[in-house]
Amino acid sequence: MTILLLFIFGFVFSFLGSITPSMLNMTALKISLEKNKREANYYSFGVSLVVFIQVYIAILLTKYISENPNFLESLEKAGIVIFFILSFYFFRQSKSKNHTVKASKDRKGNSFLSGILLSLLNMFAIPFFWGTVTTLEMFNLMSFDTFPSAFFIFGSTAGTFCILYLYGKNAKKIQKKTGKLTKDISLVLSVITGLVAIFMTIKRFF
Repeated sequence: MTILLLFIFGFVFSFLGSITPSMLNMTALKISLEKNKREANYYSFGVSLVVFIQVYIAILLTKYISENPNFLESLEKAGIVIFFILSFYFFRQSKSKNHTVKASKDRKGNSFLSGILLSLLNMFAIPFFWGTVTTLEMFNLMSFDTFPSAFFIFGSTAGTFCILYLYGKNAKKIQKKTGKLTKDISLVLSVITGLVAIFMTIKRFF
């Protein structure tokens, strides 16, 4: 197995895992529409920086998580609370759209920090990459040596950045094709985070 193959695995899993509408990529679209593509790229860099760390942590904790499933349960419970809060936050933004758009244009320097913050709040990342690493390990496709792990981490980070970059770059095209779906991005984000929170609640408690 070559280290290049691990880079490809990381890239593909990360890219495909982020391709459907979610809090992170819809925010990239929102920033691109309300500010500009450069700010969307700053946001994407912020998200990717945290993803780099999250993948590294997922690799380090693979054995620990396998032996302590309660850790994943704690992440899921924290995620439920966070996503309900985010759903309410985005809903409030959609109700004060004019003010939000004006304010966002006045705070162009915050896109990078917004990426870092939202990526930190994404409680799915570590479990997702842990599952990816575990799956690859089951098929003897994962190596925990320094260089192979590094290439997997870089591949995963690149995959995340690439999909966010594409959302930001093609924001106007996506809005044009989806019409009303992306007219009010804050409302879309509110629905997405709300549905995620409800799904996680049902999965955890029912």
